[in-house]
Amino acid sequence: MVIQTEGLSFSFGNQQVVKSLSLQVPAGSIYGFLGPNGAGKTTTIKMLLNLLKTGQGSIRVFGLELQSNRIEILKQIGSLIEQPAIYLHLTGRENLMNRAMLLQVSDAKVDEMLKLVQLTNAADKKAGQYSLGMKQRLGIALALLNDPKLLILDEPTNGLDPNGIIEIRELLVRLVATGKTVFISSHLLAEIEKMATHVGIINNGQLMFQGTIGDLQNISQPLISIETDNTVDAANLLTRNNFIVTEVGQDHLYVPFISKQQIGEINSLLVQNGVTVYGINKQHKDLERLFLDITTTSNLI
Repeated sequence: MVIQTEGLSFSFGNQQVVKSLSLQVPAGSIYGFLGPNGAGKTTTIKMLLNLLKTGQGSIRVFGLELQSNRIEILKQIGSLIEQPAIYLHLTGRENLMNRAMLLQVSDAKVDEMLKLVQLTNAADKKAGQYSLGMKQRLGIALALLNDPKLLILDEPTNGLDPNGIIEIRELLVRLVATGKTVFISSHLLAEIEKMATHVGIINNGQLMFQGTIGDLQNISQPLISIETDNTVDAANLLTRNNFIVTEVGQDHLYVPFISKQQIGEINSLLVQNGVTVYGINKQHKDLERLFLDITTTSNLI
């Protein structure tokens, strides 16, 4: 595990914002750290970066205890907390050159980073003229200058348009392909689903779920998605015939999946009773549905 915490807790005064968190982040993964605003994501990240002193529990990074190996560990981590710390009056290249001098890395590394984040053509443009997506990519380039093994990003797609979000996603996938590990916090559930290999879901400071994307989908029963010309009539018909309808929308309704035979029975029942079926298929709940299921259940408990 690149990151491993046990019983990690933190309080601001009398308010406990992180509660006995036990994270396990495998090497070579994109670990999506998910939760609503105020769930404790940024506080956790600041503890991982030793920006906040751990209240209780332990943090191990690269197998080493953080407090007693702080310098050795932090040398191998690149981070971006929400907005990148860039000089708007300098060009992209100048921002990187300035950081390179501080880190004592070669000028060749600057060109390498510009190419990696696809800013070579904008390298001599003032950073203040960059789009939000370009600024975020420059921030990630700054975090990568010392060739860290671990990249920690806190809400890096905040405020980005769809193109900017796609740019960041593609960049992170490329980074993991080079052997790095990425820990990324977000509340954009659908976006994390497209790139993460592992997921941790936090709510009110508590870890609700941790595992692979596949594990997350497997803990929730798949649905049968039915697209019809009249969802209300179809739902009533299915209910009268002892099928459980969990959701009725304008174009689709959903029934818990049990078997392939069940799909055939539902299709035959609808067609024989004059309901036009445009499509019927087994469907795993998307990450957003699963997140809501998990957090709702935890609140009820």
